[in-house]
Amino acid sequence: QVQLQESGGGLVQAGGSLRLSCAASGPTFTRYAMGWFRQAPGKEREFVAAISWSGRFTYYADSVKGRFTISRDNRKNTEYLQMNSLKPEDTALYYCAADYISSDYYTDYDDPALYDYWGQGTQVTVFS
Repeated sequence: QVQLQESGGGLVQAGGSLRLSCAASGPTFTRYAMGWFRQAPGKEREFVAAISWSGRFTYYADSVKGRFTISRDNRKNTEYLQMNSLKPEDTALYYCAADYISSDYYTDYDDPALYDYWGQGTQVTVFS
């Protein structure tokens, strides 16, 4: 059983930066693919970024590519989302997600149904 806890959200002016963290507890974190999703009020949950268990493969939504960077530190059981050049449309509740995947490479990284474990979310609000 994996438990996830996000942190690092907050209120930031457009153009600013935030770094989200997701701390995981439980065994064999190194074999879990990790992802970030977000959900704005009145909208469906959408994919933001994902990273394979080794960190070798990273994936991004087109809307955040070039601005956000996902990373992980398996020694600390933690994944990160560095968000730069934030825009008001990035405002949402950001969720960390994890799933055990035997292969380091996977293709359905943007499907919420893939992930068995979810955090409670951390709010990011960007004002102009």
